Amino acid sequence: MEITEYLPVDFRTQMEAETLCGAEEIRLRVGQPLEILYADEKEKEIGLLTEAHMREVLNYLSGYSVYALEEELRQGYFTLEGGHRIGVSGRASYEKHGTSSCMKLLSCISGLNIRLAHEKKGCASVLIPWLYCGENVYHTFFFAPPGVGKTTYLRDCIRLLSKGNHLRAGKKVGVVDERSEIAACYRGIPQNDLGPRTDVLDGCKKTEGIRMLLRSMSPQILAVDELGGKEDFAAVKQALCCGCRVLGTVHAGCVQELLDKPYLQACVTQKLFGRYILIERNSRGERSTTIYDERMERIC
Repeated sequence: MEITEYLPVDFRTQMEAETLCGAEEIRLRVGQPLEILYADEKEKEIGLLTEAHMREVLNYLSGYSVYALEEELRQGYFTLEGGHRIGVSGRASYEKHGTSSCMKLLSCISGLNIRLAHEKKGCASVLIPWLYCGENVYHTFFFAPPGVGKTTYLRDCIRLLSKGNHLRAGKKVGVVDERSEIAACYRGIPQNDLGPRTDVLDGCKKTEGIRMLLRSMSPQILAVDELGGKEDFAAVKQALCCGCRVLGTVHAGCVQELLDKPYLQACVTQKLFGRYILIERNSRGERSTTIYDERMERIC
């Protein structure tokens, strides 16, 4: 299905053919206009979304069975065929398990954020020569603020390293895709091209997925998205000690913000990663990269 077919019929008639050209997100909030956000930071508003409109959209998204999405709604997002990711907001319900509690359901859904999939093949081609150390690959971190393109660059690096070229053979890559953003699996099948030698663990927690791939799939490169907590970095360090090269992303808008992250300080101090790649986007939506070495000195 085209993404517009998931939108309320009332809104489709108000959208021109080129309306979604260059769009990155479609935001739906009950009581507010449908909002389209573009790469150049421009916005477009259409109509006014009602509760009836939201029910209509949820029916389209779930195949008229919202209960079929119960597990995904508990996580706060789900993925459509084509790799589009839907973020959800609403009322959270919890249930107790002993002394702790966990989310049971996200109901009374009042907001949706449709992040449109944009697979930009070739965007990381200029980075690949900087990632190699002889026949091996540097441990590499991509960092940028949310929504700037970390996952897009990581995805293309995975594809290129897995595929190889006339100078170097392709690598076996294992991907832990906890949020279904890298491969954008739909019913277990990657919707994005990650190369011919890539194995994906979709919807698996990073700490568990890293250990599972190391034990079972013998990857030469391990890729993970959005590293954050102590457990994530502990699992990454385990991979570093197993002879596996690691590619990862982390939220940070500049080098100082990166260095201020407590669990990353040890990586920088011990020079565990050979490359740090900062991704930036200007007001026209154009992206640029800056590459740093293990000493956090700019090299490109």
